[in-house]
Amino acid sequence: MSEPTPRTAHAAAPPASTARPSVIQLVFREKGALYAAYIPLFTDGGLFVPTTREYKLGEDIYLLLSLPDDAQRYPVAGKVAWITPANASGGRTQGVGVRFPSDEKTRLLKLRIEEILGTAISSSKPTQTI
Repeated sequence: MSEPTPRTAHAAAPPASTARPSVIQLVFREKGALYAAYIPLFTDGGLFVPTTREYKLGEDIYLLLSLPDDAQRYPVAGKVAWITPANASGGRTQGVGVRFPSDEKTRLLKLRIEEILGTAISSSKPTQTI
């Protein structure tokens, strides 16, 4: 199982007062990688994004998401809802949990992800999330 491929399209951070949300392209080529990153415990859904960039809880983050066997790219304006720091216990990958917004477009994306995952969503296999 491979991890999603994140690509950050964000230059050096401007001063905090004018900071724009970072933009990350997140490409899932395999269902197993999507399963490992999906966060069903967030009411509106969410994804784990492996990154070494420092984020703060509540910080805006913009994802351009590609799902397995789906040519469409899904834009998601989420918020950082949890942080896995470098050198986390259990060998967890450094990154952030991004909570999806509660809007109709993203609700449909959550349903699409859960459709792709099918019965795997209730698996006991470990993930990068809770």
